[in-house]
Amino acid sequence: MKYLIKNATLVNEGEVFSADVLIDKQMIERIDRSIENKDNAKEINAEGLLLMPGAIDDQVHFREPGLTHKGEIATESRAAVAGGVTTYMEMPNTNPQSTTLAELEKKYDRAAVCSPANYSFYMGGTNHNLEETLKVDYSRVCGLKIFMGSSTGDMLVDHEEVLEGFFSRIGALIATHCEFDPLVKETQARIVAEYGENLPAYFHPIIRNEEACYRSSSSAVTLAKKFGTRLHVLHISTAKELSLFTNKIPLKEKKITSEACIHHLWFSDEDYKTKGNYIKWNPSVKTAYDREKIFEAVLDGTIDVIATDHAPHTIEEKELPYLKAPSGGPLVQHSIQAMMDFYHAGKITLPQIALKMAHNVADLYRIKKRGFLREGYYADMVLIDPNKPYTVNKSNLLYKCGWSPFEGHTFKSSIHKTFVNGHLVYDQGNVFDDKMGMRLLFDI
Repeated sequence: MKYLIKNATLVNEGEVFSADVLIDKQMIERIDRSIENKDNAKEINAEGLLLMPGAIDDQVHFREPGLTHKGEIATESRAAVAGGVTTYMEMPNTNPQSTTLAELEKKYDRAAVCSPANYSFYMGGTNHNLEETLKVDYSRVCGLKIFMGSSTGDMLVDHEEVLEGFFSRIGALIATHCEFDPLVKETQARIVAEYGENLPAYFHPIIRNEEACYRSSSSAVTLAKKFGTRLHVLHISTAKELSLFTNKIPLKEKKITSEACIHHLWFSDEDYKTKGNYIKWNPSVKTAYDREKIFEAVLDGTIDVIATDHAPHTIEEKELPYLKAPSGGPLVQHSIQAMMDFYHAGKITLPQIALKMAHNVADLYRIKKRGFLREGYYADMVLIDPNKPYTVNKSNLLYKCGWSPFEGHTFKSSIHKTFVNGHLVYDQGNVFDDKMGMRLLFDI
């Protein structure tokens, strides 16, 4: 179907302006101040609404295969488009893990029949699969994920010679989870010996502390500099790590980049008192000072993109004692709304939201024809009602796990409509998944 979006306020490439947008055959055909409807396109009156490129979330865990009691590609991608996220990149620590070409392609095959959002899946590195990762066609895969910190199965890569092999031989982007595992284990053992195993959740940032993050992140950056690797450090959680990155050169010239996540911008260690395990993530949510400095780094260009690290677990799992409760939580349905709350508070501009959640992600990963409102690009876009409040409750959650750390919060803005490849996939509470999203392609 052709769509003509009339009278929208476009937020794109540093500008905010009124325009019409014509969508035809998956693509943005025309953007102009006023477009006459000559072809019987379906008109959408977007007066009072913001039109942005759909968010591209470069870090999600949709739990399929093997962990589908927590989430599935189908359920979590529906939540994504309901939140204005038109594209996601999903992590390899499933069961089985995506550490072989065969298992990786199974995920792509699955998404092709059940994901209304566009998709890509990371290849996963281990201490034993370097040669397998070299076989990947990275023009069709977003990158290689290396856990330089605890993960499931055997995905912790902690052999120096193996890390050097990855950093020296992989020509594509390497994305890392950085926490120094021996220090985390040593700190936990010491605290358990002193306080016992029945610890409250506010011990999480003490166990997974600043030094564990910095030691691992600095090691990754040192390797990347040594071998000229394209390195992307995920979910920065400390002020100390910011010294490892720069805002002195344009993003397209950077080889070493970083990401901030919604929970590290929103919560602080004070919130463990009320949220407990429901804000238990790895890396941990840390101090208000860390949160403030991470936000400043997002604004000044030291941190390049904003994502979610969406990682659902069941309520039953989250209500286990702290040491047994898994880390992670669902966020992909509300990431744009959270950033819009920051906009209403005067902390970030609308162009900066589009930059960090769409433009920069597309540029950093070199995604073909996405991430911008441009003629000839795929029509991946979100219409936002900036002044329509939206209260999060269990009845409007699309996550399979059935909970959110934002439950009870009223966002100041609502997602009005979402388009993926020119197809209307979400409209004021309704998801239309009769057409599937597309596999991303990359310029490597």
